[in-house]
Amino acid sequence: MNEPIAAFDDLSPELALSAVGEAFGFEPDGSFFAYPSYANRVYGLKADSGEEYVVKFYRPGRWSHEAIMEEHAFVAELATAEIPVVAPLADLGGFTLPELVVEGEGGETVFPFALFPKRGGRLFDAEREEDWLRLGALSGRIHAIGAIQPFRHRIRVAPGLSSTYSREILEGGSVHPEAVERLQPLLAKAASMVDQALEAAGAANIRLHGDFHRGNVLDRVGSGLLAIDFDDAASGPAVQDLWLLLPGQADECRRELGLIVEGYEAFMPFDRSALSLVEPLRLLRMVHFMAWQSKQRSDRGFLDRFEGWGSKSFWMNQCVDLTDQIERIEASMH
Repeated sequence: MNEPIAAFDDLSPELALSAVGEAFGFEPDGSFFAYPSYANRVYGLKADSGEEYVVKFYRPGRWSHEAIMEEHAFVAELATAEIPVVAPLADLGGFTLPELVVEGEGGETVFPFALFPKRGGRLFDAEREEDWLRLGALSGRIHAIGAIQPFRHRIRVAPGLSSTYSREILEGGSVHPEAVERLQPLLAKAASMVDQALEAAGAANIRLHGDFHRGNVLDRVGSGLLAIDFDDAASGPAVQDLWLLLPGQADECRRELGLIVEGYEAFMPFDRSALSLVEPLRLLRMVHFMAWQSKQRSDRGFLDRFEGWGSKSFWMNQCVDLTDQIERIEASMH
């Protein structure tokens, strides 16, 4: 089986703390907290002076330097517009993306990293009508800035993306041999459906948060909502940042979706015909998640979190889930 490199095996907490202190000119007090992130490594730390920070070490090779700098620039642009986000801090040289170079058994690994001031808050559990309106308003404010200029180096949610993820899954060596024959046509069908839906919608592509689910929205008492973690910032149709907020399928959440759009439209126009993309975009995310897991399956602790990942039964269950979502979309078209 073609196993991917375990990207973070050479990054120890001691190296991480030392790199942050050297780049930003302060002495960490030694306290260290690891956040549950697999795409990157994210740690909480404190300076001797008492300030608390969050540092993110980006997965080597996942994004280009230019793509990460576009993320940073977008967040800084949002912060300048007084939209509630957490912008990365500049190091002693005035840069927001220093690098740690580590020599390991596999050779030299470069870890780009960014430091953020820690912002407290609780996860936002939307229940009341006002809550859904607030979520829509926050996404509308983000998009009003996102529409000003384009990304040039980030992923674009557009026809062809699902096919790219499908190739990564099938060529990555992680699919159980007895599941390939069933999985391959489902991935091809999913790619075709997503492409057709995006082409038919013809929605404008703007800069997006990219992973705007409620886990990336904090509620700060006295300060309101705060959008965090722009690591998956992308170009795409606005609805990509709306449907992830929903607690279920689109046809089960018409009330919540209507309120989100109402809040959104207070700050940004919205083409309601693009709501037809919600379930195709959910299908795209399912394929993306399989590709994402496939790339990270050799990370230490991965199989503890995703027990049974990669087995025949796992891949057969993925086939069932894809089939159900494809049938749901087909039924909605009749």
